[in-house]
Amino acid sequence: MRLEALVAACGRRGVAALPHEAIRELALLYRQTAADLSTAREDPVSAPLAQHLNRLLGRAHNLMYAGRRSRPAGVFHFYARTFPRVFRQTFPYTAAAVALFLAGAASGILLAFGDPGFERFILGGKMMDTIERREMWTHAVVAIKPFASSAIMTNNLAVAFAAFAMGMLAGIGTIYMMVFNGILLGVIATACHRAGMSLALWSFVAPHGVLELPAIFIAGGAGLLLARGILVPGTLPRRDAVADAGSDAVRLFLGVIPLLVVAGVIEGFVSPTAVEPGVKLLIGAALFVLLAAYLFRTATGGLSGLNR
Repeated sequence: MRLEALVAACGRRGVAALPHEAIRELALLYRQTAADLSTAREDPVSAPLAQHLNRLLGRAHNLMYAGRRSRPAGVFHFYARTFPRVFRQTFPYTAAAVALFLAGAASGILLAFGDPGFERFILGGKMMDTIERREMWTHAVVAIKPFASSAIMTNNLAVAFAAFAMGMLAGIGTIYMMVFNGILLGVIATACHRAGMSLALWSFVAPHGVLELPAIFIAGGAGLLLARGILVPGTLPRRDAVADAGSDAVRLFLGVIPLLVVAGVIEGFVSPTAVEPGVKLLIGAALFVLLAAYLFRTATGGLSGLNR
């Protein structure tokens, strides 16, 4: 199609490679194709065509708006509109990351119940000794809250970035991180259950975990999205498929940064304190509802494209 030819003609120079009339034609075809995409989405039989048009529009959108100056309002628009929309569009990849994590957690629980020595192998002797004394290993955080919060944020951001970036290894690194972190949580949960500390564990995890874990899952989904661009380019050249997937993947990673910052503050200042477990669980539930409302609040209006 003509729009596809114009996008390909832009090459690495962007719209600067096109004459003035071709740029006007690109803008016109962009709007017309967006209307065609809306029609195609209403017909289940046209799902492959809709997917192709959506990718093409994404590439055209990046070319047309790449040169616009960023404004403070643009940052607000990104977090208020763009990030939730991209999350909903790419939700199957986040769901796949969740499934990998849960599979790892189930494996960790089974391995820990089958062989108690596995707990000490994964968690280390010092942490297991603390759990066996029925003590939480998080008390030291209370005395150094500001420093601990900063370290926690840095660690969470590093984990999220690794889960995202390792998608470039055909997804192998991302899959490993999701499964291993699931195993780790499953083993900790089993060890705490044996010690009668389940309430202490989950009341510690709940306030920050309802933000931290979804953020890690979304970053993992971004890594899997990158892997899809590499392994399954579809009708696009592999380079264009990676660029297309990478555009959404970067948006997903940027979107979770505030979630991880807030989670780090909560984990440093709230989670390890002597606040009643019920209060901590209530905080976690409230934050989860707010997060779900933020990410899915316009889902009833349809999974809108990036190009609307």
